Amino acid sequence: MLEQLHDRLKRHVPRRIELDLPQAAVLLLIVARPNPTLLFTLRAGHMKQHAGQVAFPGGKREPSDESLLATALREAKEEVALPPERVELLGRLSDVLSLYGLRVTPFVGVIPPDLPLVPELSELETIFEAPLEIFLEDRRSHTDIITVEEKRLYVPSYRVDRHVIWGLSAMMLVELLAKGFDRSISLDTPPARGPFRHYPAQRRLSP
Repeated sequence: MLEQLHDRLKRHVPRRIELDLPQAAVLLLIVARPNPTLLFTLRAGHMKQHAGQVAFPGGKREPSDESLLATALREAKEEVALPPERVELLGRLSDVLSLYGLRVTPFVGVIPPDLPLVPELSELETIFEAPLEIFLEDRRSHTDIITVEEKRLYVPSYRVDRHVIWGLSAMMLVELLAKGFDRSISLDTPPARGPFRHYPAQRRLSP
């Protein structure tokens, strides 16, 4: 499965946003268990932005970062104590634009199971893994219909125990599933069944 994922991502040409905006990068990390999982973080409740939300390890680019991949690896080391050398990079996904004016670049990697990862408690509440099969089988709890600048997006929302994976993280997951695993899933097309939740039309905020 992971070899096919690597091959597909090597052939994938991710979309790049050529806007002069603050940059960030995240890691979609697959844990190479017999039944693979995805690694997520839960942001601490006291954070100014995205408090209590599920996210992938990553953060804003610093001037000292030589590349966006370096940003993602540095942030993962700071947030969850992940040694950069333990990440096997598989590929890059398309840039996404957050409502807060950040240009976010996702990278996909594989890590060994049972690394001694530790959450940085000043930023995170916890780290957790979710079975990859939940997403491959598209076991969404519902679909969020989000209209941003007149474009309607059908964003899946997944529940894993007490955690909800939605929004920007779910949008990145959709591309991973479609391009990396050849699943019939798209942000542009509604799924065959609901339920659906409608959100008021939004405009992206200035950074």
